[in-house]
Amino acid sequence: MTLERMAFSNDSSVKEFILLGLTQQPELQMPLFFLFLGIYVVSMVGNLGLIVLIVLNPHLHTPMYYFLFNLSFIDFCYSSVITPKMLVGFVKQNIISHAECMTQLFFFSFFVIDECYILTAMAYDRYAAICKPLLYQVTMSYQVCLLMTGGMYVMGLVGAIAHIVCMLRLTFCEGYIINHYMCDIPPLLKLSCTSTYINELVVFIVVGVNVIVPTLTIFISYTLILSNILSIHSAEGRSKAFRTCGSHFIAVSLFYGASAFMYLKPSSASVDDDKISTIFYTIVGPMLNPFIYSLRNKDVHIALRKTLKKSTFI
Repeated sequence: MTLERMAFSNDSSVKEFILLGLTQQPELQMPLFFLFLGIYVVSMVGNLGLIVLIVLNPHLHTPMYYFLFNLSFIDFCYSSVITPKMLVGFVKQNIISHAECMTQLFFFSFFVIDECYILTAMAYDRYAAICKPLLYQVTMSYQVCLLMTGGMYVMGLVGAIAHIVCMLRLTFCEGYIINHYMCDIPPLLKLSCTSTYINELVVFIVVGVNVIVPTLTIFISYTLILSNILSIHSAEGRSKAFRTCGSHFIAVSLFYGASAFMYLKPSSASVDDDKISTIFYTIVGPMLNPFIYSLRNKDVHIALRKTLKKSTFI
């Protein structure tokens, strides 16, 4: 199949794309393939293992671990939406149909927005636990947790639909080569031969709302948490609380910083900068989250030991 036949139909509309991938340097293809394959395996094992631990251990059935369960599920899913297709690009020409491209973009948008709000819910949960411990059971009741996660998934669905509806109105006749390792909005807009004004406006609104609102909520939550921590007289208690907040704040900064740089930057920014920033919140973040949120946690250590002992005696 020739490139012309692959890319164009009678109406000159692109039906398939070629994903250029992360780099075009042949000597880097195989090293990067094994690097990202290792990252993907660690991410899958870490997130799936955390999901299983939370399900099997009743003492982890609390709001904190309920949100952590959802975070691991989201990371597991949206890393799987991106990484396998990226790995293909390291070993052969990576062709993706228009329908597959739109599907990847939909689920990527859905899970990324979900991650914004699950990180926000986790910050609010820590605020309720540290600043209002006597009201924690009421503030973070089962019904409240369900309402928060339901709203989170609704926001993700609305945002993903908005992006896809706007993307489907475009005609891609300027080219068929996407200078990226995934079907993301900025590189696709560059291939459109119709006006992208509406798409850019929707991106600014959807991304702005789903970054600014959660960021402000997280900032306010942790400002109040830190204020409460400073009032703790025990140096050991303050140190433990700072470590917990620090880990979460690093993860939040990585995710929100990379996503804001990607979508709220000037259109003249480098394509390579786009790829690097996207890697942080699509591939590296899902791998690091199980370590940041759980492996330094005594409750998870206890749950892991109990689970391993049960499996040993079976």
